[in-house]
Amino acid sequence: MRTSALVSGVLALILLVLVAVEWSPLLSFDRSVAEALHRNALAHPGFTHVNRVLTDWVWDPWTMRALAAVTAVLLWWRRDRRAALWVAGTSLLAAGLQQAVKDLVGRERPQWTDPVDSAHYAAFPSGHAMTATVTFGLLLWVLALHWREEWRGWGTLTGVAVVSVLGVGWTRVYLGVHWPSDVVEGWLLGWCCVTAAVLTYRWSERRGRMGERR
Repeated sequence: MRTSALVSGVLALILLVLVAVEWSPLLSFDRSVAEALHRNALAHPGFTHVNRVLTDWVWDPWTMRALAAVTAVLLWWRRDRRAALWVAGTSLLAAGLQQAVKDLVGRERPQWTDPVDSAHYAAFPSGHAMTATVTFGLLLWVLALHWREEWRGWGTLTGVAVVSVLGVGWTRVYLGVHWPSDVVEGWLLGWCCVTAAVLTYRWSERRGRMGERR
């Protein structure tokens, strides 16, 4: 877990620097992918509409935050208040980090003469990708924390999580409101937040047990 947190954090930092200094190979790649997908979106309006429904409703950040909030309430109700606070706190801190990086980089979104969707505020990182990564990562962690042995839906939920996290990233680039690197940064920062939350939770639990023994 420590390695995962470190690697995702370092990669997120490297990508942030490359975007901030406008590294031309990355910008060229972003532009070529975005233009190809935009042409496809214009040519297939039905599929484009499906992507809009998914990104605006199913995988919208507010939908994800609502899921995280429900998870935190259920944990509180089960009297696992430490985990409830960790879920709520991580979700809030991730949202704050996302906005801080957006402000810091100030990257413009793709601009089209014939857009198929619209979005506001800075592009980097993708809030949709980051929020979905944080929410599903925390949900899987909570289930592992309490129902590791009893629950048998691991394969299904993991599949839903992977499809959702990858899918929402796809929709943002396909609809022309994000560059590919925006989405990758959202995934990296989101995963870094999840792994950091798990590590600090374990550290907090160890300290709590040590305090009880004294």
